[in-house]
Amino acid sequence: MWPGSAGQMSFKIRYCAAVNTRTFLQKLGLKATAARPGDNRGGMEIYHHELSDTSAYLAKHAAQTLDDKRPEFDRLMRYVGKFHPIAPATRMLEVGTGTGAIPILSKLNGLNLKALEISPQLIEHAKQWGRQCGVDIDIELANLETVELGESIYDVIICSSVFEHVEYWEAGLAKICRALKPGGALFWESTNKFALKSGEYPALFFYGWMPDWMRYRFRTLVHGPDIMKLGIDFHQFTYGRVRTGLRKAGFSEVHDIVDLADINPAHGSLKRGVVGAAKSSRLVRQLFLTFFEGTTLVAVK
Repeated sequence: MWPGSAGQMSFKIRYCAAVNTRTFLQKLGLKATAARPGDNRGGMEIYHHELSDTSAYLAKHAAQTLDDKRPEFDRLMRYVGKFHPIAPATRMLEVGTGTGAIPILSKLNGLNLKALEISPQLIEHAKQWGRQCGVDIDIELANLETVELGESIYDVIICSSVFEHVEYWEAGLAKICRALKPGGALFWESTNKFALKSGEYPALFFYGWMPDWMRYRFRTLVHGPDIMKLGIDFHQFTYGRVRTGLRKAGFSEVHDIVDLADINPAHGSLKRGVVGAAKSSRLVRQLFLTFFEGTTLVAVK
């Protein structure tokens, strides 16, 4: 091979993958334009009619109770609470609230949390669930890619299972950083490309390892074209990619799942051993983060 050939080959592979992705999105009648920093054009849109994929998501979670969601709520608050106090006066925002469990549990616990959601179907479900639980939640229809969040407004922002669905994720992340007060904390949880199983499609091992265009085609075949409107994972992240994005957005501290995890005596010896090894060894930490089920971090502005 001549000098530079490996880089040229890598570029050709990336270029072909990008062409395949754009061509596929265009066939579905969806946008495939590049985002500029600070650009408010949204790759995702608000759909006021019923989407089959959203209906399937609601059906899948129909039997869920608040007790089912409480461990997730407690874990989230515990992780964020390591870097910012959680109290009734703490002003919080959840982006992409889904079925509404976090704002409902926040309200029941006397916490001040506003929620944003891009799907009118999910908002109606969340409000109805809240009323059944005796609370009126603060939830607004919004698209992160186009909504204005303001500057230095919130103490805590929660984005759980959100950014994989945000096509122009870096612009959205910068917007969230601006909306946080100095010292404010972001809870991030999303996909991890090299996880053996992905929450986006748990039935298929190594799902996240597929290139974007292949995942898009696969999910469209399985779920139909509606999946590309709101439910598709545009991104399969890595910890390095997320960490770089957070620093670029303006966060001064970034703490990954190894930093956040506690060595709890109640946990099994294997889990305690793995977490302890990851905390003490850089190599074990890197391996752990590479194959962990998701990217879970707290970033401080």
